[in-house]
Amino acid sequence: MIRYDLKGKTAIVTGGASGIGLATVRLLARNGCKVAINHLADDPRGLDQVEALRAEGLDVLSAPGNVGDAADGPRMVEQAVKDLGRLDYLVNNAGTPGTRTTIGPHELDRLTEELWEAVVQVNLLGVFRCAKAAAPHLKKSGGALVSVASIAGLDSPGSSMAYGATKAGVISLTKNLARTLGPEARANAVAPGAVNSSWMIEWTNEQRAGSIDQALLKRRCEPEDLAEVMVFLLAGAAMVTGQTIVVDGGLTLS
Repeated sequence: MIRYDLKGKTAIVTGGASGIGLATVRLLARNGCKVAINHLADDPRGLDQVEALRAEGLDVLSAPGNVGDAADGPRMVEQAVKDLGRLDYLVNNAGTPGTRTTIGPHELDRLTEELWEAVVQVNLLGVFRCAKAAAPHLKKSGGALVSVASIAGLDSPGSSMAYGATKAGVISLTKNLARTLGPEARANAVAPGAVNSSWMIEWTNEQRAGSIDQALLKRRCEPEDLAEVMVFLLAGAAMVTGQTIVVDGGLTLS
């Protein structure tokens, strides 16, 4: 795995207390970056992970806040920047499927207004709010942001068409954020395939097996696979902006 010298650099990782977010926090921090871990204020995993990572000697801090709230998301970013002292990197990872089980394309009655509201507020508007709040700080530091999209935003059904629509929005938003931040800073995204993480969707054994069989590399992604690509897009990739990198082991090529 590529190593970076990130001493003196700082980052905010939304949804950083579990899964892809936590793997990204670990990789950034282990390369010397000071990281603010965003988590919901009532989620005990946030403070638990801060304590555990500090016990490793890593420089992390808690940044509670709800990115799905129009006021709380930007407030969290501004407070985290104050606590960090500056901002070099933003990872827009927080997201929700809005459902515990997959919703097929013909199950329109299950696509309620409440589900749409939940996924749009967190998955799309949350990304925009945090990016907007972080933009002047990233431009000042010559930094970068990376957002988590999904193959569901390309041509995969995902958990529901509502979820897929928000992730397609993230892909489009990433291109326009690159236009907004350039030339001082960069914006990119990753589109994960099937990932072994504490995601809220209750995948069946058949669905899990199918995602392995269909992938060209014959395994599901681990959170660390996504973290490796995201840290590259943040700390390396100096001439890459406005792009969405698919990380799915060839699942969408089968």
